[in-house]
Amino acid sequence: MNSYCAKPEEVARNWWVIDAAGQTLGRLAVQVSTVLRGKNKPQYTPHVDCGDFVIVINAEKVVVSGSKEEQKLYRHHSGYPGGFKQETLRSLRERRPTAIIETAVKGMLPHNRLGARQFTKLNVYAGAEHPHAAQNPQPMTVGFNEAFKPHPAAAATK
Repeated sequence: MNSYCAKPEEVARNWWVIDAAGQTLGRLAVQVSTVLRGKNKPQYTPHVDCGDFVIVINAEKVVVSGSKEEQKLYRHHSGYPGGFKQETLRSLRERRPTAIIETAVKGMLPHNRLGARQFTKLNVYAGAEHPHAAQNPQPMTVGFNEAFKPHPAAAATK
């Protein structure tokens, strides 16, 4: 029996909308990157873009734990001498709140051409409105997975 390899023209793409309000940044980014890569589908193939489109709304309301608001730094270099720049999560949230989620998700995708193509299927918006109503996106819940919910009898014995 041969292993199944998905072909790019066979992949069915869905649109998902995720509300980031009150969600933890890292846990949200893991689920978004999983959907972008297509790892939640049974026909996942590592070298084929099998992922779906993801719309993240309320990016400005994502939460982080501890003192990361002041201590987490975003660094980049302009390419010129002395062009090293860094800013805290708080200042980046004020200036460009969508960049927080985009940076976290981009770091969880492959660092090659495939990852760049998968990243283009991510749409992040600071507010609750998005212009993709024509694609009929389905809501996706992030957080507690029902599959790992303890059995009621096991919970009663504790």
